[in-house]
Amino acid sequence: MLRYLLTRALSLGLSLVVASVVIFALIEVIPGDPASYMMGLNATEENLAALRAELGLEGSGLSRYLDWVGGMVTGDFGTSYTYRVPVANLVLDRLWVSLPLALYALTLSTLIAFPIGILAAARRGQPADYGIMGATQLGIAVPNFWFAMLLVLLFAVTLQWFSAGGFPGWSDPLAAMKALTLPAIALALPQASILARVMRSALLETLDQDYIRTARAKGLSRAQAIRRHALRNALIPVLTIIGLQFSFLIAGAIIIENVFFLPGLGRLIFQGITQRDLIVVESVTMLLVFAVILVTFLVDVAYALVDPRLRRR
Repeated sequence: MLRYLLTRALSLGLSLVVASVVIFALIEVIPGDPASYMMGLNATEENLAALRAELGLEGSGLSRYLDWVGGMVTGDFGTSYTYRVPVANLVLDRLWVSLPLALYALTLSTLIAFPIGILAAARRGQPADYGIMGATQLGIAVPNFWFAMLLVLLFAVTLQWFSAGGFPGWSDPLAAMKALTLPAIALALPQASILARVMRSALLETLDQDYIRTARAKGLSRAQAIRRHALRNALIPVLTIIGLQFSFLIAGAIIIENVFFLPGLGRLIFQGITQRDLIVVESVTMLLVFAVILVTFLVDVAYALVDPRLRRR
């Protein structure tokens, strides 16, 4: 088990190094000069040169890359060109929106997907199965930003049960959770549809195994065989999807955060791109990549705990 964890940790480290190089290279080749954007069209070359030196834009690409990586390792993500505050402070402020939103959406998708996925597997070939598969196919096909606008139109404009956007902060937890409800539902719908289909497929594959047939021959009903034997073994592929979905919900909620005007990490990246705030885009993107890789590592560890065959390998 220790050797397995060390191998996965080494793979995580190599992935981070490669990701940092790719992110830095892609951001650096984007056309446009942050100094020119900040000072406007009437700026002189002397003023532009002074601002570039202040922002750390002078020097070779290699030296700036090493300074950036070294700062991130020590917890110094640099200073935002636009806000003139440390990027770490911006990330912490936005993280208190993006992380609860991701957890909220993941909780909703799991609570929806598990029961209907198990029901579809237990009623294979019956009307309930066909209905659930049709509904999940529709849930995957509908774009989440379009579904988000429908939610705003129905619950915010017509019924006026929720606000159309914004975030009041965590001083009032109930108001904060209410503000995150519609975005979480919009994010959860396609994820629940995918997870339900994976759960159904994994359960059906498990139910065809010999030990399940043996359990059924001993007198267990289909529901009892699913609950006692099949469900745990079917969780292995489901854990992978849940881990990937959590990573996506943290890193991929840019459109939803902009639809609902939520001050999260996705909206911060979007604003950084439009304002040419390269250090914000680089640092936040790298942190999101780290979160994705870390979640993948934790899923691998959960794999090893659930499936002893991986530990023996």
